[in-house]
Amino acid sequence: MLSELFIKNFAIIDDLSIRFSDGLTIFSGETGAGKSIIINAVNLLLGSRASAKMIRTGAESAELEALFHLPENSPARRVLASHGYEDSEELLIRRIISANNRHKIYVNDRLATMQLLTSVTDNLAAISGQHEHQRLLKESWHLLILDQFAGLISLRNEVYQCYHEIIPLIQKLDDLQNSSQQQDDHIELLTYQKQEIDDAGITPEEDALLKEELVRLKHAEMLYQTVCNGVETLYSADGAVTERIAEICKSLEKAAGIDPALSQSSEALADIAVRIEDVTDQLRSYSDSISFDDQRLEEIEIRLDLLTRLKRKYGGSLESIFTYRHKIEQDLSDLENLSTAIADTEKALETKKDHIVKLCRDLFEKRRNAADELSRRIESELHSLKMKNTRFSVVFEEIPAAQTPSPYLCVNQTGISETGMERAIFMIAPNPGEELRPLSAIASGGELSRVILGLRAIMADTDTPSTLIFDEVDAGIGGEVAEMVGKKLADLSRLHQVVCITHLAQIAKFGDHHHKISKETHAKRTRTLIEELSHEDRVEETARMIGGAEITPTTRKHAREMLASFITP
Repeated sequence: MLSELFIKNFAIIDDLSIRFSDGLTIFSGETGAGKSIIINAVNLLLGSRASAKMIRTGAESAELEALFHLPENSPARRVLASHGYEDSEELLIRRIISANNRHKIYVNDRLATMQLLTSVTDNLAAISGQHEHQRLLKESWHLLILDQFAGLISLRNEVYQCYHEIIPLIQKLDDLQNSSQQQDDHIELLTYQKQEIDDAGITPEEDALLKEELVRLKHAEMLYQTVCNGVETLYSADGAVTERIAEICKSLEKAAGIDPALSQSSEALADIAVRIEDVTDQLRSYSDSISFDDQRLEEIEIRLDLLTRLKRKYGGSLESIFTYRHKIEQDLSDLENLSTAIADTEKALETKKDHIVKLCRDLFEKRRNAADELSRRIESELHSLKMKNTRFSVVFEEIPAAQTPSPYLCVNQTGISETGMERAIFMIAPNPGEELRPLSAIASGGELSRVILGLRAIMADTDTPSTLIFDEVDAGIGGEVAEMVGKKLADLSRLHQVVCITHLAQIAKFGDHHHKISKETHAKRTRTLIEELSHEDRVEETARMIGGAEITPTTRKHAREMLASFITP
């Protein structure tokens, strides 16, 4: 149940707070006072998309807040618990709409996502207004309404789940069959690629090693000359480094006989002489290994060109070539087992098809039985709402097989969709002697309002939200019809909290609570006001609704008489 609503800096509302009670609550007021703005605010708190354009002129942000009371077994409490919220009988939803479009959602003072908000409010409150009128004109909604009435949502969901298990299997079979049609060519290509890689005889990091060898070959002359110069300077030339170090070493050994303190230096120098000889041997060995082979240079360049071409073809690196080679083996293995995979997939599809056909036939049988009951009850409701002699029927149309993506979603010439094998169309004949025609083709605004109200009344004991908000329920009606609509709303309010925005006194008089919405201009700014009316205030407001701007003693008397049967002063 909706307990409180707070609106700040939203459209022409600067600061507004409304307390709600159970039963039937009426909102009335002059056209343009802000009634639709309140509906928009509730819609946003239920998950509608926000826009910075909704912010009151001059403000940086708008703030909306609603407090709901949740019964113990409320679906909203289960959703909150599944997201780690503490169990509570109160639900506080707050939305902040910012001028920079960085809006925020809070659920019980925790920052939340739009997905969580819509999940929590899914069955919390429902607004019946222009949006629902338009929705009822769309025949795609008729089947859902029928299923909700008949309690078939669980079976409908089974069909939906099975349908979406079949779709990927159909895609898999298509892929396998396409592969089968191209199998020979594909095997030939894979075999050629495998042979090409194998013939290349690639070894890990071969390209890096070849590049190093290529550099050495290209600079062989410079490397040889450098090494030879080093050997000559260190060892071969007159006055070579090793020769001069040997002389110094002898002198130090002789001096160390006089002063032992020079022994360490003499030994270190002798070690250096040995290390220089080792380096000289290494350089000689390196010079012997230097190749001046132009043929080898050409071979490396050819080999590197081959590796570059293969890398470009199979992924960009030697590692990617090895990976692709492994994939070829896997693909060839899969192709060899392709006929088995096709047979297994076809078998799985046949099993799934048998299951979904059984579900769909069961669903249709239950829908057909429920359609008769729904039609009878809607006719009864419409008769009580002054649409006497109105006939109502639910007509089913098979889904054409041509509209389905596969024979596995067809039975004879009938297609299978995610909601079953048929569509439902609401048919109505409001006047005697008329043929039944689609609701979308002939219903007026007043008739649609009464159909919606009738549906709400019929489904009051199902999973209907605990709070029902009616806007434009009085569209196109008046007089005795409005009286019956008001009575129906009052009856509905015994099972649900009902909020109704109306211009008609015949409806307003049934309210357990009555709020008046008005607007005033102060300092060249317009703002919306709301007040809960006392009994005398209700007399004045009812008189205004009856007679317009000029309230006379006669309209007051009429208003008092209208309210006398329903309200105790």
